[in-house]
Amino acid sequence: MADRRLQVFHAVAKHLSFTRAADALFMTQPAVTFQIKQLEEQYATRLFERRHGSISLTPAGELVMSFAEKILALSDELEIRLSEMTGEMRGPLLVGASTTIAEFMLPKVLGEFNAMYPQVRARLIVANSESIENRVAEHTIDLGLIEAPAKLGGLTSQICCEDELRVICAPDYPLAEMQEVTPSVLEEYEFISREPGSGTREITDAYFRSHHVAPESLKMQMELGSPEALKGVVSTGLGFAIVSRAVVNKELQLGDLVSIPLNPPLTRSLYLVYPQDRFQSRLCATFIEFAKSKLKELTL
Repeated sequence: MADRRLQVFHAVAKHLSFTRAADALFMTQPAVTFQIKQLEEQYATRLFERRHGSISLTPAGELVMSFAEKILALSDELEIRLSEMTGEMRGPLLVGASTTIAEFMLPKVLGEFNAMYPQVRARLIVANSESIENRVAEHTIDLGLIEAPAKLGGLTSQICCEDELRVICAPDYPLAEMQEVTPSVLEEYEFISREPGSGTREITDAYFRSHHVAPESLKMQMELGSPEALKGVVSTGLGFAIVSRAVVNKELQLGDLVSIPLNPPLTRSLYLVYPQDRFQSRLCATFIEFAKSKLKELTL
């Protein structure tokens, strides 16, 4: 395992922010600051310039950063290869997932994977697709499951399954009696949307545009950050939302919400994303294949 101080330094240098590095490492900011201070004392030089609320690398910091990236990558590969020599699947697995996938699809996948490989310590980080993609690119998580292909360079995107999105509304909302609904019809009704940066928001905006409906023309009432929040607001009768079919099974069974197919149908691919330029462990490769198989079963 590489020196923890070097890992903290690498995160601060990547983000050029103690606060964002602390968030990425799941540490407090004072703990991050203390680790950097210790490293600067060890090397007897400043690694960061601190002025006017911003930081930048000193020449010494640039040098340390160039070595840190190599050292951390080699340390990760060494640990993985040594564990694989024993033939046992073990070690940490940091998985990031967009909110929809994390809340409604991934718990079952992670539970079954852990049952098969009890020595694996899986950790799930939940955020919107854009944030998860950034964390994979920064190497703060091993892989991500998101609702659109990666846009950043240096990442590989693999389709893992297909997901259908549908309109949902309260049983007494005017749309509830319809057998299907077109994009142009939805312009007449109140819309409860996901927030910008969400994979669901991105795919629904693109769907409306492709059918000659400007997203700006919709009667948007709210922008919310999770499927649970959307369902809660929609159940009050305030408007309709568009969500993955997978997130409303319970509410449909209880009769709290109604699901209406879109015409034309709206489907999307869900993606596994991981770094191109990094050694991929047997653990990550095994989880990728396992997740693809299980997610296909869950979205049938």
